[in-house]
Amino acid sequence: MAERVIEIGGLRKSYGDVQAVAGIDLHVDRGEVFALLGPNGAGKTTTTEILEGYRPRTAGTATVLGHDPAKGEQSLKQRIGIVLQSTGVDPYLTVRETVEMYGGYYPHPRPTDEVIGVVGLAEKRDERVRRLSGGQQRRLDVAIGLAGDPELLFLDEPTTGFDPSARRNAWEMVRGLVTLGKTVFLTTHFMDEAQYLADRVVVISQGEIVAQGAPDTLAGRNQMRATIRFRLPPEGPQPPATLGLRAAEDEVLEIATEDPTRALHDLTGWALEEHVTLDGLEVIRPTLEDVYLELTGGEENEA
Repeated sequence: MAERVIEIGGLRKSYGDVQAVAGIDLHVDRGEVFALLGPNGAGKTTTTEILEGYRPRTAGTATVLGHDPAKGEQSLKQRIGIVLQSTGVDPYLTVRETVEMYGGYYPHPRPTDEVIGVVGLAEKRDERVRRLSGGQQRRLDVAIGLAGDPELLFLDEPTTGFDPSARRNAWEMVRGLVTLGKTVFLTTHFMDEAQYLADRVVVISQGEIVAQGAPDTLAGRNQMRATIRFRLPPEGPQPPATLGLRAAEDEVLEIATEDPTRALHDLTGWALEEHVTLDGLEVIRPTLEDVYLELTGGEENEA
């Protein structure tokens, strides 16, 4: 069994009559990227802050690297890194000075130049923070989280506000952290981010876990009905009714099937016999976002 760096049992957090976290159980294994997903007000921020030691729990158990985070032990703080959604950094320090300063708070910091290289800021090491772009400042936030050479890194919405190129670069940076032997606890609103980065995901809604597993198999996603889509030439033979065709938008035809291999075989076999071109032929399975919206009702919960 893999070593567990986080373990939660029956975790609850209430604010008066409002129950933000309603008795959840989860674990995170060493060396994995774990993603906690959920709409605003679902309880994911509360859960994360309990694990980080910022917020006490009402009931249940929580251990992080073998410690109870509620005790605020320095021996735990030295082993974790936290990257919040926004970080207040002195704008007049350089990148190198900033990382060195934060690394100095830890007994065994990672070499400054190595940290700067991992986050892709080597060419900006002598640039003042105020001159960095938004994406570069976010990379610096991650560098600060890594400065103490933590075993476990909490990443809270790491690519919010990024353009597509910057997001991809950030994803590669996170993957690089795993090669360093880090465990990453990620919260995100972006389903493609969770799909690309996470080994496992947990979806939380209204304080309860509604699904958990690998992104490709979450809630039986890999076994859900597939949709085959294509267009036919304006004039020509029509496929047999046995294929189960239905009309979609813009003259697109669809076949919904639980056996896409057989359906494709029958469809393409007919097309070859009739010398028909199937334009835009594609097979679509429900995305992680589709599953997420179904699990959470597609609505942001009230905080």
